Amino acid sequence: MSGANPAAAILAVRGIGKVYGSVIALTDISTSVSAGEVLCVLGDNGAGKSTLLKVLAGVHPHSTGELLLDGEAVRFDGPRQALDAGIATVHQDLAIVPLMPVWRNFFLGAELSAGRGPFSRLKVAEMRAHTSEQLARMGIDLRDVDQPIGTLSGGERQSVAIARAIYFGARVVILDEPTSALGVKQAGVVLRYVAQARDRGLAVVFVTHNPHHAYPVGDRFLVLNRGASLGEFDKAGISIAELTRLMAGGAELDTLAREIERG
Repeated sequence: MSGANPAAAILAVRGIGKVYGSVIALTDISTSVSAGEVLCVLGDNGAGKSTLLKVLAGVHPHSTGELLLDGEAVRFDGPRQALDAGIATVHQDLAIVPLMPVWRNFFLGAELSAGRGPFSRLKVAEMRAHTSEQLARMGIDLRDVDQPIGTLSGGERQSVAIARAIYFGARVVILDEPTSALGVKQAGVVLRYVAQARDRGLAVVFVTHNPHHAYPVGDRFLVLNRGASLGEFDKAGISIAELTRLMAGGAELDTLAREIERG
């Protein structure tokens, strides 16, 4: 089991629960993530991963328990408030404009401009330079930041989103199934940049249903099932085979195997 110290965490939940009407979506979840650490939240569909992500990202308030930021209890009124607190979420369906250049997407909604009112103008050269610099610092080598972002691979688009979150001051980056729609090679691209973000001192929450993607970059693993925790484990305390078996419901699989195997 995990030996993490919640007191040193940037972001933590303590006994968090979430109820939607008569539906109990989360029950008594406790975990934390610190600077320079990757916490992987794993579970199958319906396990509660998305609900926990929404609580952490300020989309939905928690019903019970505590959400702690730097050890202080907080309750976000919305994603904007969470973002202002340094918690950035990179969603699976990235909010991009495919035909716009990479640099325009990098600064989308936060464009640099000079002048005021009808005399304002975009600082295009500055935004291009900043985009190139930030991507290079993450080890992202693009041919041209003027190319439409829709021409990039899925892994490259995810990587640009991670670099953008870091540039705009994120201390915690929450990644929502960033590798789910990617092939092996492109998933590897994303995992490299997850490690880059970790090595730059960010706290990373990696939400996924794939233990083979989580295990290489994860420091700790929180496994959810039907809104409850099956346990939190340090990497040294669990193998990838054990993690996969726990996620899949090992006892249930054994029973199923006996039922369907040829006599």
